[in-house]
Amino acid sequence: MGAQAMSEPVRSLIRFDVIGFDLDGTLLDTAPDIAHALNHALMLAGRPARSVGEVRQMIGGGMKRLLATALGGEDSVPPDDLAALQQALLDHYRAHIAVETRAFDGMERALDTLAARGIALGVATNKLEGLAIDLLDRIGLKDRFAAIVGGDTLGADRAKPLPDMLHHLASLCGGKAMAFVGDSAFDVKAAKAARMPAIAVSFGYPGMPVDALGADRIIDHYDELLPALAAL
Repeated sequence: MGAQAMSEPVRSLIRFDVIGFDLDGTLLDTAPDIAHALNHALMLAGRPARSVGEVRQMIGGGMKRLLATALGGEDSVPPDDLAALQQALLDHYRAHIAVETRAFDGMERALDTLAARGIALGVATNKLEGLAIDLLDRIGLKDRFAAIVGGDTLGADRAKPLPDMLHHLASLCGGKAMAFVGDSAFDVKAAKAARMPAIAVSFGYPGMPVDALGADRIIDHYDELLPALAAL
């Protein structure tokens, strides 16, 4: 369904006051810039580079988990070396955070339509809060969101797939009925634990077949988001 076909009857069926979104692989295709930063750290560790396709399968749990996965596990290097490599990864990413990152097609139209209806929009990502805010600002999207919650906002032990971040986001956005849009098991599990409906995008970084995530709805393009929300 095209954006111009999003009729008022469809929009009026949406019963949610807040729509939350994951960031990496959901709002933005960030994999190329993340891959460059990861490969910088891997080079320092004397490890082979990973392709963007490989990195897409690792994204979702935050930078520390990404690096550990690429290295073969947290025990694959001494803790001090792991910390230094993580800092090198973050420093490189901060300096090149929006070089190749792009918004997914139709996403901004969908956000415009939801906002025009008075629905609050928020972000809950396992990316560090500061990085998420900086990235969205550079892409020109930050002001579209009532709140942006990162993996360190509440502490790493409360990040997705736990529900805490989603509850916090809903509270910041008015504490009303919320649905969550994501691309991975981290997102769907967090939404289910928070007792919120989950929509999965098929074009992100699921790390598994998207129909195995257990989402309430799956969309293949952002033009399908509003009908999916209306159907929940």
